[in-house]
Amino acid sequence: MTDRAQYAPGPASAAQVRKDGEKWTLILVRELHHPPERVWQALTDPTHLREWAPFEADGNLGTVGRAAKLTTVGAPTPQVSETTVTRAEAPKLLEYNWGAQDIRWQLEAFGGGTRLTLWHNIDRRFISMGAAGWHICFDVLDHLLSGTPIGRIVGREAMKFGWPRLHSEYARQFAVETPNWPPKAAEGA
Repeated sequence: MTDRAQYAPGPASAAQVRKDGEKWTLILVRELHHPPERVWQALTDPTHLREWAPFEADGNLGTVGRAAKLTTVGAPTPQVSETTVTRAEAPKLLEYNWGAQDIRWQLEAFGGGTRLTLWHNIDRRFISMGAAGWHICFDVLDHLLSGTPIGRIVGREAMKFGWPRLHSEYARQFAVETPNWPPKAAEGA
């Protein structure tokens, strides 16, 4: 394992928000130096997901109609969501839901690697939080695929690795107010 303490995320980038009625969608793009087949495996195989994703899956997500349970990691109370894979076109497109949120992954061969695009519909109040979290997860994924894993960084642990800065940067980029997160201690407490 690479020295995890040396990890620091880069600036907020390659993200946008789309609004359709009351539905807000976060779109993040990352270019990875790994072929789509390897990235696909990391997106669908539960063993790989355990190394980088903000949830655990109790089965492979690479088959249409596959039912699985996704369990959040790093949350004070783990949330379990039942999902069914609605699209799986290896190694190009993967769609499922996570709770009430739609997730879509698109993988495009690009310059010997993969351009990975994530569409994730998130409540507007939490969209910059989601962007910051996925940003760190994508960095961890890139380390994993490069053979220099640093271990999953999610939940409260992400606070030690630049999540607050990313959250603020994405909030400014998206022109959204940031909820008071993490909650600040009361004055004089």
